[in-house]
Amino acid sequence: MTDRLPHEKGFHISWDQIHRDSRALAWRLDKQGPDGGQWRAVVAITRGGLAPAMIISRELDIRVVDTISVKSYDHQSRDAAKVLKSPQSEMMGDGEGILIIDDLVDTGKTLELVRQLYPKAHFATVYAKPQGRDMVDTFITEVSQDTWIFFPWDMALQYVEPYRGA
Repeated sequence: MTDRLPHEKGFHISWDQIHRDSRALAWRLDKQGPDGGQWRAVVAITRGGLAPAMIISRELDIRVVDTISVKSYDHQSRDAAKVLKSPQSEMMGDGEGILIIDDLVDTGKTLELVRQLYPKAHFATVYAKPQGRDMVDTFITEVSQDTWIFFPWDMALQYVEPYRGA
């Protein structure tokens, strides 16, 4: 047994890696939309979905991009998910033809809330953990539930102890 905290089993993602993985997600989503393979819009779940959504919208040449702001974390502790800002309702409808993008699905609580609002949307994340995997339609990389993902927008350059360290 180890005394490590859950976030000490870290998976560090660089800007290059998030870019490569987001492009791979775009390629997986290409020509998969309901309207002759096309998607009507991309909606990023803020804040983590912003960078992947920008890359995916560029790769798929989707010009209509909006956001939904959902808060489910307070620093490293989980709260009940709640919508702080919704996308344009006339664009969204029931979500048909809309790509909803996030960086990660963890427990699935955020996506569960958004899926209730837009049941016909397509939900895609770059990374997925087992507890939330059923809430996402498309993802690129699965990581274990006890892995804490460190995204480049959350990090500063500093030394990190090895997982099986001294």
